[in-house]
Amino acid sequence: MTEAEAAAELERLAIEIARHSALYHTDDAPEISDADYDALVRRNDELERQFPHLIRADSPSKQVGAAPAAHLSKVAHKLPMLSLDNAFADEDVADFVDRVRRYLKLPADTEVALTAEPKIDGLSCSLRYENGALALAATRGDGTTGEVVTANAATIADIPQKLRGEAPDVFEVRGEIYMSKADFAELNARMLAEAEDPEKARQFANPRNAAAGSLRQKDAAVTASRPLRFYAHGWGEASSLPAETQYDVMQAIAGWGIPIADDLIRATALDAILSHYRAIEAKRADLPFDIDGVVYKVDRLDWQKRLGHVGKAPRWAIAHKFPAERAETILTAIDIQVGRTGKLTPVARLEPVTVGGVVVTNATLHNADEIARLDARVGDRVRLQRAGDVIPQIVEVTTPPAEHARLAPFVYPATCPQCGSEAVAEEGEVDIRCAGGLICPAQRFERLRHFVSRGALDIEGLGEKSIQEFLDLEWIKEPADIFRLKEHRDELVGRPGWKEISVDKLIEAIEAKRTPDAPRLLFGLGIRHIGIVTARDLLKRYTTLPALQALADELIALRDATQPVLGEEAGKFRNRLNKAIAEHIGVDQVGAAVGHALADFFHEPHNRTVWEDLLAEVSPPDYVVETLQSPVTGKTIVFTGSLEAISRDEAKAQAEALGAKAAGSVSAKTDLVVAGPGAGSKLKKAAELGIEVIDEAAWLEIVEAARQ
Repeated sequence: MTEAEAAAELERLAIEIARHSALYHTDDAPEISDADYDALVRRNDELERQFPHLIRADSPSKQVGAAPAAHLSKVAHKLPMLSLDNAFADEDVADFVDRVRRYLKLPADTEVALTAEPKIDGLSCSLRYENGALALAATRGDGTTGEVVTANAATIADIPQKLRGEAPDVFEVRGEIYMSKADFAELNARMLAEAEDPEKARQFANPRNAAAGSLRQKDAAVTASRPLRFYAHGWGEASSLPAETQYDVMQAIAGWGIPIADDLIRATALDAILSHYRAIEAKRADLPFDIDGVVYKVDRLDWQKRLGHVGKAPRWAIAHKFPAERAETILTAIDIQVGRTGKLTPVARLEPVTVGGVVVTNATLHNADEIARLDARVGDRVRLQRAGDVIPQIVEVTTPPAEHARLAPFVYPATCPQCGSEAVAEEGEVDIRCAGGLICPAQRFERLRHFVSRGALDIEGLGEKSIQEFLDLEWIKEPADIFRLKEHRDELVGRPGWKEISVDKLIEAIEAKRTPDAPRLLFGLGIRHIGIVTARDLLKRYTTLPALQALADELIALRDATQPVLGEEAGKFRNRLNKAIAEHIGVDQVGAAVGHALADFFHEPHNRTVWEDLLAEVSPPDYVVETLQSPVTGKTIVFTGSLEAISRDEAKAQAEALGAKAAGSVSAKTDLVVAGPGAGSKLKKAAELGIEVIDEAAWLEIVEAARQ
């Protein structure tokens, strides 16, 4: 695979995974199975390992959950609610333990005690107790901001209003809201029996969706009528801890009256951990609730603290997933959907089939290459796999060869089904996209919908129906037009569904976003490769949107000025250019793909017009992230040589926590070099440039002083 192909596929994966994450976590309406989702994430990880310089800061490996629902109030988590990395084989679990030893610099024979417990398929929820009383309940949301569901959670019998015994002054219990299989079946049956029209009766797809939908009700009485359960698997903020290990704190939580997993164990031998996994897998079907794997956590809390987290996941925990379930059905049609970036995505329509107790009717086919690989044709019999969710992955075609040969091959459209514009794939890209841009109804609508979505500007009351209405009226075409909707106030009042109060509330909600969060505004523009995490990482360094535009202009100039060396291969030239772009950006894990996307966006005059028009309507404040103040805050640090007390990764994490940037190479922009034994060329260059050099012990003194 070429670098261009890898960058294109990483971009496709980021968009697709983000969409499916929102469908699962926010809308409770997933379109693919857990296995399908895991396969996408796994493919993303494989490419990032092969092309580390292409790792994007908005990589799916750094994303957690999705934006909170609009109808619920929001709350910022004191500590982020992280997701988990996955293991799919015994070797992955062994590698996890080895990584823990390497990071902590432990001898190879050091015992690493782990806890193991079932990974329940529910809705993540935190319960904050103050002086032993329930003060706040919140969903995970996007990991940093969740939905307040205190009144609803208080109706769940497993969640005590007051903890038993002596608990810390502040303690945030984290766990899963779930519904048992039997209660789920009974709820669906009851909803069917109570419906006036059985054909239109609402039915939940699975227990996880039922639990999420029940907890997110506006009326707590509805939640109280649903058979919800809770069990704890960890904690967040705590004024103190009752023990020094994961297992013992969990036992304390159970002692306070909150359920924990019956199958929670602690073991030091890998064989014992894997045996427990197989024992849980063997009785999976007989458990009263759905699970999709087993979670392992490092038991020692001091080690957990040192390990910290990377991206979306803690280094001290991993989820060992179960294999997927399978079934067969008929492929009845292949439809083409057009996304907000113009990507044409094929969707398989299936004869209904039950997989793992859930009826599924369609699945994504990803792209033209996937259809070609499967040689999927309408009328084929296909094998599906599912791992605990609604819509499966098509694994293979099982139609007998002679019968398959009689079916017509699927012909991918050469034009956009929405606007008729040419549908093309850029050089090195797998995905086919509509070239229509803003003239394409699908893209215009999707781009505006994305701009006002919860993850972007989050404009209350401006939903899909309203956006479509304003598009039809030609009141909006670009993001800045939204802020000029007040000019149509009198025309809007009296239109079907609009009254004076609702119109004024919408205008008020729009006006409230004239000083938006800069990363959300940048993310809302839908620039390729720039998700919300990338937007935040860029603005941590560049602070303002005009400064980011200046960076884009510099990148455009850099691309124009960089010429291939005589006789240089195209691939080597591209690598050299990408390295220069990534170094010029100077943000860890923001690579050349993001740089090219920024340059491409601002190179297009129309995009500059859209950008300038928008910034004439809004004034986002400077983006400043609070960090621990220290002598190195705002400085660029390079670690070189062998560090003996801590690992290189831990040192970089410490630098970021102190508001410094950990760079990989020494340059004139470097402020400090931390050198251990064996430091070579970087130490020499630091001396040539007159850069301050300290040893590891001095660095640890800086870290400790900042924490006090």
